[in-house]
Amino acid sequence: MDLIICRFAGTFILLSLALAHYHDPKWLWFTAFVGFNLLQSSFTNFCPLEIILRKCGVGGACCAGQNAKNPTPTP
Repeated sequence: MDLIICRFAGTFILLSLALAHYHDPKWLWFTAFVGFNLLQSSFTNFCPLEIILRKCGVGGACCAGQNAKNPTPTP
């Protein structure tokens, strides 16, 4: 889940920087929003993207339960 969130954040930051460079500098506000969200989630452990991904079925309870019961994968 953490890797997916980092990929989303990195993609949004790079996309908004490209849009700010080629289209309109106001896109830097979106970059600031993503950065602020990353910063606040490091303190509060609240990430809106994580909630959205869980509702979409990514990293749901079945994965968490499986890892808790059997932390090492068996071939």
